[in-house]
Amino acid sequence: MSAMRVLLLENIHACAVDVLSSSGLEITSHPGALGEDALIEALQGVSLLGIRSGTQLTKRVLDNAPGLLAVGAYCIGTNQIDLDAASLRGIAVFNAPYSNTRSVAELVIAEIIVLIRRLYDKIVKAHLGIWDKSFENAREVRGKRLGIIGYGNIGSQVSTLAEAMGMDVSYYDVVDKLTIGNATRVSTLDELLRIAQVITIHVDGNPKNANLLGEREFGLMRDGVILLNLSRGHVVNIEALARAIGTGKVAGAALDVFPREPKDAAAPLMTPLQGLPNVLLTPHIGGSTEEAQESIAEFVSQKVIEYLRTGSTFTSVNFPKIALPHADEKQSHRLLHVHRNVPGVLSQINGIFAKNNVNVIGQYLRTNELIGYAIADVDRQYKPSLLDDLLRVDNTITVRIL
Repeated sequence: MSAMRVLLLENIHACAVDVLSSSGLEITSHPGALGEDALIEALQGVSLLGIRSGTQLTKRVLDNAPGLLAVGAYCIGTNQIDLDAASLRGIAVFNAPYSNTRSVAELVIAEIIVLIRRLYDKIVKAHLGIWDKSFENAREVRGKRLGIIGYGNIGSQVSTLAEAMGMDVSYYDVVDKLTIGNATRVSTLDELLRIAQVITIHVDGNPKNANLLGEREFGLMRDGVILLNLSRGHVVNIEALARAIGTGKVAGAALDVFPREPKDAAAPLMTPLQGLPNVLLTPHIGGSTEEAQESIAEFVSQKVIEYLRTGSTFTSVNFPKIALPHADEKQSHRLLHVHRNVPGVLSQINGIFAKNNVNVIGQYLRTNELIGYAIADVDRQYKPSLLDDLLRVDNTITVRIL
């Protein structure tokens, strides 16, 4: 571990530095994202990369990072990473699927109240010196029908908080989910759009979700609906939303994500929603709280350290999932073999063990659609040529000895 270098980008919480450095890792930090060429140069000699959502890990980058063993995505989404390319390079990717769910859910609830009460317009006027005390179109959230698109970790948290405020909750998800509280599952997205007075979106970055809400879907909604999107920028057709706001079909909207987001703080946000009434625009900060970022930093750092130390991939997003105990370093060495998922690889590995008179103490194998991941705990006494033999196994991607 002490020989491994870590590169952390995009102002990852300082807790990550504390956790990683306590394991003896050498850490270099950079405040922003890097472009392809700069990232390739920076990754030379780096074993572990930590990023957030702004860094694009393309196949070209991954193919030119020969020493990279793992990537920590200090966020929920991993659509900024070419996961197939990472798998086929033997690079394990870890994220934080739960750590910022509460922060996002709380922001959703806060924005629902702001939009239904039309507080934003009142706040802007007050800053301009205008004393507008009118109650026109300002309503309570109690008794309103909230429609949740995507009932996963965040959507279900929003459901719980909304019910506590007296909202009636309906949700739609493509997968059957355990309903929490008194929420009601509807069978189609169209049904949800027709009945909800407030709609909030919590789907993943799957390309199939592009333009999930467009001109047709806005036409199905109730007049005066409130819409929130804190999921992915490509989910809502922004031009169609702007037109729906202009006609009054949508009475208020809150967006934390956009189809095209600025690369850094120096670049401007450009969207047709700017300047529209009762519209809240935030710079992708749904999970940006001290609590969430510290939790993410600790969780991801611990998982990548566990992988580097034991080979465990139970929380990896792209590797076959194996939970491994710590190897008994006094009695054994652990061999990790990543290979393309084709028949016969394990047989070849075991043949090499037999040829080299290697005593296998424990052995594990898992596969996914792309790769196989074989782990063997073996006696410490073996020929130095064993590693070379394992590297020559057909379809080998990488071999590591712990």
